[in-house]
Amino acid sequence: MDVRVAAAGAADRAWLRALWRAAWGGERMEAGDRSLHVDDLAAVMAWRAGARVGAATFLTEGPVCELVSLDALTPRQGIGTALLAAVEVAAREAGCRRVELTTTNDKLDALRFYQRRGYRIAAVSFGAVDAARIRKPAIPAVGEYGIALHDELRLVKELATA
Repeated sequence: MDVRVAAAGAADRAWLRALWRAAWGGERMEAGDRSLHVDDLAAVMAWRAGARVGAATFLTEGPVCELVSLDALTPRQGIGTALLAAVEVAAREAGCRRVELTTTNDKLDALRFYQRRGYRIAAVSFGAVDAARIRKPAIPAVGEYGIALHDELRLVKELATA
């Protein structure tokens, strides 16, 4: 069954806030020195058979599109790929020349996913998660695969121009 992706509408916002509370521990995301609220971000939703199956949030600022979150409810089903492609289209339409994102040192599956889609590691911020945990205590000390959460990795993809 195909995945359909569309811009999030007003009716999707409550679902998106609930997704963030479940997946990210609240309606705010700490990335670098920024604190972003889900309601302040553009969003695309993925649908399959009439049900929401994922979402991505992002912010476009000048030549940069910041991918803030990408959540596929079922991994390895093409949902994340479809969402990422939709964000990249929206970024190009907004005049962005690149997409940037921040992930943490424990997200090995995410690192594989993004690198296979042309994203490159541009920077590592040592201790950034430790600092963010002071602002948002819900950030756990241990993440995926039992890896201690300490650092943020910045990934970047230059967008092809037409």
